[in-house]
Amino acid sequence: MNTASIDLNLLLTFHAMLEHRSVTRAGEALGLSQPAMSSALRRLRVLLQDPLFIRAGLEMKPTPRALQLSPAVRQVIETVQSDILQPARFEARSSSRTFTVLMPDIGEANFLPRILAMLAQEAPQLNLRTLAMPRHAAAESLESGAADLAMGYFPDLHKAGFFKQQLMRSPHVTLVRQHHPSIGKRMDLTQFMSASHVVVKPHGREHVFEKYLQQQGITRRVVLEISNFLSLLPIIESSDLIATVPQDLADFCVQHGQVRAVPTPVQAPVIDVQLHWHQRLQKDPGHAWLRSAIHRLFAPN
Repeated sequence: MNTASIDLNLLLTFHAMLEHRSVTRAGEALGLSQPAMSSALRRLRVLLQDPLFIRAGLEMKPTPRALQLSPAVRQVIETVQSDILQPARFEARSSSRTFTVLMPDIGEANFLPRILAMLAQEAPQLNLRTLAMPRHAAAESLESGAADLAMGYFPDLHKAGFFKQQLMRSPHVTLVRQHHPSIGKRMDLTQFMSASHVVVKPHGREHVFEKYLQQQGITRRVVLEISNFLSLLPIIESSDLIATVPQDLADFCVQHGQVRAVPTPVQAPVIDVQLHWHQRLQKDPGHAWLRSAIHRLFAPN
């Protein structure tokens, strides 16, 4: 028998007849008229090639075939009710689920300590795995399930099929060492243009500030290009080089090193730090919990 030809509603008909032993009462329990119930029972008899229920006095008695099928039908219905129709649940405190998050190296250094502290309190068995990859590969990773969430600046994910949630807006500031010989609390454009700069250009990730300068036709002396944000701190600490970076990166460097941030004398774009995920996970309760927990940590009140 081809299971594609089976109307699963007929199992409800069978179950109701077992429970009520009456076409009328079974139909009432299912919200069906007596003719509709009788029609369903006829289809069930044809399907299973057995009378199934025979009138005996005031009730419909199950045949041996019906009694034989009864446990299996009851199990199918209970499985549908308990496992399929019940809303999905997520218990943060007991879940040992692993979530994979796309974020750059500075995100790992800047965001993960706060996220891990939160998880230790609210979801101590939950596991995280982070990945860094070129920006253009993020969409495929989220679509395929290789990653569950992207956290940071991912403009390529602003398209159909993806959701996003704002965490913070990060303006650009300029990092200098604590005792820089020529730059005080503020810096004018002449100082900025004459200074020696270090630029971070991670593989596969666009540098927003550099692109903005190119569009504006602004040039300056770039002494050093590096590929890793975390290399920036010791370089700024130990030299007179300066670097223009998003505020969240600057905050991390100021907190952990002998550097300071000064306003950048160039009106630069603001970086939107966001969470991104594929639409297939929009209704997943565990994913929704993690998104909400991260948003509480980093989004302004």
